[in-house]
Amino acid sequence: MLKYQRVLLKLSGESLMGNGGYGISSDVLSRYCSDIVSVTAMGVQIAIVVGGGNIFRGMSGTDKGFDRIRGDNMGMLATVINSLAIQSALENAGIKAKVLTSIRMEPVGEYYSSPKAIEYMEAGYTVIIAGGTGNPFFTTDSAAALRGVELKAGVLLKGTRVDGVYTADPEKYPEATKYSNLSFDEAYAKGLKIMDLTAFTLCRENSLPILVFDMNTPGNLKKAVSGDNIGTIIE
Repeated sequence: MLKYQRVLLKLSGESLMGNGGYGISSDVLSRYCSDIVSVTAMGVQIAIVVGGGNIFRGMSGTDKGFDRIRGDNMGMLATVINSLAIQSALENAGIKAKVLTSIRMEPVGEYYSSPKAIEYMEAGYTVIIAGGTGNPFFTTDSAAALRGVELKAGVLLKGTRVDGVYTADPEKYPEATKYSNLSFDEAYAKGLKIMDLTAFTLCRENSLPILVFDMNTPGNLKKAVSGDNIGTIIE
């Protein structure tokens, strides 16, 4: 049974690298798309926002001599490359997919608008929204929160490589314990690094719940949309 009919799935660019140090892992891409296919078969409407850190991260560009605006613009272009890769993989799996870009880039992708994205989702397309917010100084987490609110998603699914939010980084502190649920106020008071503050505030002010879960475990996306007790829910 579905808990969420429409979702915004946020994927990190780094997750697409797999065990490599750069680029896109075909194994990871195939695994993610398999999970997305299984969820769309349930009738779930999915919009995806993916980062670009596997190719270029704007903030790190400032260390290489780029100014922040130019670096962020390069990072936005990296998200377009990842979005096209996801579109291609989904179409190869028999799923209709559209890339909408936050900056004009026809014919690479159609220019984004929320009515257009909703129309495509209701017609059975998986919509991949590239280019972040279209503005520098905003992360793809902020883009995901913004698009989730605009598209009236039931939840923002933040797919990560850990199975939820912990009291500390579980990869560094094995004794850290996991939260099963949190309120926005609790998460803010505890200073938990779930998303950047702009994204977190957008979700909080618009009552868009965030579910942080392990995207690298096959079948978890299906469990997430079904409302199974996985990950950490912030609402």
